[in-house]
Amino acid sequence: MSEERITVMVVDDHPMWRDAVARDLTEAGLDVVATAGEGPGAVRRARAVRPRVLVLDLNLPGLPGAEVCRQLAGEEGLHVLVLSASGEEADVLEAVKAGATGYLVKSASAAELVDAVRRTAVGDPVFTPGLAGLVLGEYRRLATSPPPTTANGTPVPHLTEREREVLRLVAKGLTYRQIAERLVISHRTVQNHVQNTLGKLQLHNRAELVRYAIETGLDTD
Repeated sequence: MSEERITVMVVDDHPMWRDAVARDLTEAGLDVVATAGEGPGAVRRARAVRPRVLVLDLNLPGLPGAEVCRQLAGEEGLHVLVLSASGEEADVLEAVKAGATGYLVKSASAAELVDAVRRTAVGDPVFTPGLAGLVLGEYRRLATSPPPTTANGTPVPHLTEREREVLRLVAKGLTYRQIAERLVISHRTVQNHVQNTLGKLQLHNRAELVRYAIETGLDTD
């Protein structure tokens, strides 16, 4: 995907911050197609302009950011990157449960934000360092004893050892290229394993796969 085709919408209730983020992304060659400062308007505007990435603050008037995320995440072609002042565990977990692909705190640099948006655009999970471990650790703690099931409630089919290995690395936020380098296999082979796993688990995209992995504890196998 070329940079020019990565469309972005920025949602934040602070005009100066919202404008600064939009400016940084535009200067990096990304296409900021809309901005919004409150929740209901953000939902309406996002559905109208259909950005590839929604950069979303959690603290919004009218409708909380997590609910905005819940309403928009999973719509065709749209990925949510939360950009929040909060690094609190409860906020991070709520955003992930609502469907966010990634979570960045506002102390991130402009370069880190641009990189996160580009990765989010292709469905890569992106977290501020430390937050990915927090999310995985909390879901492991909350994991229940019943065996995991697929999206429609059937038992999880057998995954090969390599599929489980790839799944663990996907859940930790590694890109396909990083996984390929780690396992000394080709980028295409990683993609094939992910597609096979999606099919077996009856999921539709990488973000769903990550959420499924951390919710069921498959990443700890």
